[in-house]
Amino acid sequence: MTVAERPFPGYARPVPITASIRSGAGPEPRRRKHTRDRRGRGLRGPLAPPQVPLALTRAEQFDELVLDAVERLERRWPRLSEVELAVEEVPPADAEHWSEEAVPLGRVLADRPGEPVRIVIYRRPVEARAAGRPELADLVYEVVVEQVAELMGIEPDEVDQGRDEE
Repeated sequence: MTVAERPFPGYARPVPITASIRSGAGPEPRRRKHTRDRRGRGLRGPLAPPQVPLALTRAEQFDELVLDAVERLERRWPRLSEVELAVEEVPPADAEHWSEEAVPLGRVLADRPGEPVRIVIYRRPVEARAAGRPELADLVYEVVVEQVAELMGIEPDEVDQGRDEE
């Protein structure tokens, strides 16, 4: 046996594929010893239990903020229960919804025959404009209010009248 052919520690002699598959002959496959982990740092797993907010992804946290905003508005505007709500990562690339000065934060899709009205909130542009979670919650609420106002054909101040009372 030459140096290049010399097996390394833990080397198992290969068994021809046909023999091991057809007849089950050949040595047992090598199994790794069950160790706690490879480098002694402990088991990997979730950082927080699933019931705490820390366990949610950023997208799931954003979805919760949007649902909270809509629930607050549904108390005053029951018609919103008929409206579909969607969250997308970024606005589509079609030029008809973009303006030259700003990236859209949301959109109302009302002119779809045979389908319900949909309000779409774009997560990434909204998150980019907020410095922290409290600001993000306020901004999400403002964007939802603007989209509801556009849908109903009224001013955002009329949609948001009850906010000072809460």
